[in-house]
Amino acid sequence: MYKTLLFLLAGAAIAADIKPLPTPVVTGGMPLMEAINARQSGRKYNPEHKIDDQTLSEILWVAWGVNQHGKRTIPTARNKQNMGLYVLTPDGTWRYEAKENQLVKVNDKNLIPFCEQQGFVKNAPLHLLYTAKDDRWGRAHVGSAYQNVYLYATSKGLNTVIRGMLDTEGLTRELAPADGQVVIAHQTVGYAN
Repeated sequence: MYKTLLFLLAGAAIAADIKPLPTPVVTGGMPLMEAINARQSGRKYNPEHKIDDQTLSEILWVAWGVNQHGKRTIPTARNKQNMGLYVLTPDGTWRYEAKENQLVKVNDKNLIPFCEQQGFVKNAPLHLLYTAKDDRWGRAHVGSAYQNVYLYATSKGLNTVIRGMLDTEGLTRELAPADGQVVIAHQTVGYAN
C-alpha cells in the first residue's frame, strides 16, 4: 500500500510538471503581406489581459513548432535545430516540446527579473526566452523564430518586442540549457493597454 501511494504521488508530481497545450489552429489569420506591412515592435502591455492557452500554443508553434511535413516551422541551417524555447513565469520556467505540443517545467524559479532592465517588461503577460548555440546558425534560428512570433502577433492584434537588454550570463547559469546552448534573446508578448 505504501509503495503504491508513493508511486501515485510521484506520478502526480511528474504530471504537474508537464502542461499539455491545445492543438494550434494553423489556418486563417491575416494575409502574410498585410502582416509584414503592419509589423512593428510594441512595448505597451495590459498586465491584466493574460494570454490564453490556445494563443500560447499558437505562439510557440509559429516560433518552434513542427509543421505538416514534420519539419520545424522555421528554417534551420543544415538541419541543426540547435535552439531552445522557454516560457518564463513568476512560478517557474517551462521548456517548449514541439513534438508533444507541451510545456515541461524546468525549475520553480522566477527568472523574469533577469530580463527587467526596461520598465515595460514587468507588464508583459508572456515572456519567451530563446537559447541556441552561440554561433551564426544558432542566432539565425532565433531570428527566424522571433520574426514568426512578430507576424503572428500582428495577425492577432498583440504587441511584441524582441530584447537583448537582459542578463544573458545570469539566465544561462540559472537555466543551464542543454548542449552548450546560451541565452540569446528575450521576447515579450501581450495585449496593448
